[in-house]
Amino acid sequence: MEGIDTQTVLQPSTGWLLLAVFGSIWIGLGIYWGRKAKNLEGFMLAGRNVGLALGAATAMATWVTSNTVMVAPSLAMRQGIWGMVAYSTACFGLLLFAPMALRIKNLIPKGYTSGDFIYKRYGRVAWGIFMTITSVYSLAWLVTMGVAGGKLIEVLTGIPYEYGMSVILFVCVAYTLFGGLFAVIGTDFIQSIIILIGVVAIGGVILSRLEMPEIYQSIETTQPALLDVFMPVALLSFFNLMFFGWGEVFHNNVWWSRAFAIRKKVVSKAFLLAGFCWFPIPIAAGFIALSAAPLGINIIDPDTTAPLVASYLLGGTGAVLVFIVVFCSLASSIDSLLAATADLLTEDVYKRLIRPQASDAELRRGASIIIIGIGLLTWAICWPKWDLLMVLYISGPLVASTIWPIVAGLFWQKSNPTASCLAMLLGSMIGLWAYFSIAWYVATLVSTVVSMLIVVIGTLIFPKPCDWRRIAGADHTQPDNG
Repeated sequence: MEGIDTQTVLQPSTGWLLLAVFGSIWIGLGIYWGRKAKNLEGFMLAGRNVGLALGAATAMATWVTSNTVMVAPSLAMRQGIWGMVAYSTACFGLLLFAPMALRIKNLIPKGYTSGDFIYKRYGRVAWGIFMTITSVYSLAWLVTMGVAGGKLIEVLTGIPYEYGMSVILFVCVAYTLFGGLFAVIGTDFIQSIIILIGVVAIGGVILSRLEMPEIYQSIETTQPALLDVFMPVALLSFFNLMFFGWGEVFHNNVWWSRAFAIRKKVVSKAFLLAGFCWFPIPIAAGFIALSAAPLGINIIDPDTTAPLVASYLLGGTGAVLVFIVVFCSLASSIDSLLAATADLLTEDVYKRLIRPQASDAELRRGASIIIIGIGLLTWAICWPKWDLLMVLYISGPLVASTIWPIVAGLFWQKSNPTASCLAMLLGSMIGLWAYFSIAWYVATLVSTVVSMLIVVIGTLIFPKPCDWRRIAGADHTQPDNG
């Protein structure tokens, strides 16, 4: 296949201009919407009054990460049809979280974080394990987005990876710092519209240039394994990715903060709508990857598939379009993670362990300092060009181990706290062993099964009823002891 040089598709000056324009827009909007955050609850949870449109948009935009736009094509390049479809199963996480979100609203109407629930439901030990898992995962997610942003800018404009990555992280830290969740949700709404328009436009151009039979015949000739519906690796990857998506959504404070922020009457509808709107995006992104071979594009780094194909088809226009789409997808996820992780650390670590009597003003200052600290730590870890799949999927066994403890904790009154502790601990350990000893595409599946067996068997043998009223209580510091 004929190789193409995309380093010169956009000039570095154009890249810097785009960064300056969109960076200024997001920071300006952050300052504007941040004026609504009159108190701590406004800064962290947007006043708990988010409606259906904004709620669905922020959930969808947050879930359209750089991984959706760049890793989904990479999986399609490696595993074909199943790789493309497997990534789309992450929508089930949002769909299944819809009834969970309503349960969260009913059970903890004044809650702030997922960590607070784990502490009250299962106690200090489980809370410590959970906080370790969610902190590692959140950092891994942030790193993948920083790496993807740096790679994208370097491929399209020639701006060095380190500079592009640094600018994207700086912009997201800045407007999250100014506006809190008000700024995050407002910018997410705009970003979700841009992402949908961009992905549809790129897919439409591909269909105008190629016929589906042509794409099929080219792949069948050059890479027939990608069409094999019984490819063992791809089938395992399908279930591995599905459970990974469940674990990502069920445990992370990004989604719990939205459950607390969205109005009770529409919270389930918001997550359902977000899941259905998100579902076709990774399939469209994967389709872009499968068109590379018939178009004669030589893909060296699978992580850069989407920008290479769009640049080849549309030249400078395609490069700008991909730049904008991925920039929006990065910003919509980085800001959400920064805000939600800062809330988690402020409420569950600073307030609970260090300053139980801290005022709202002090907690808001603490959240701002934590946002800056998370941004700097992410920047330092992003400096090497990590492989996106490696960074992301090593956290899969960790988050998968939390699925059953959280679901059982919300819906099963007799769920045993000790069993949930062991489920998270052993599920993570055995899943990580599978990651390094077998392969990444079985690690999350192994962790899920181990965690499920421990929670179910432990609770059936040693049931320990809890007082639901105690979970909903206003006391922030004491766990439920059954």
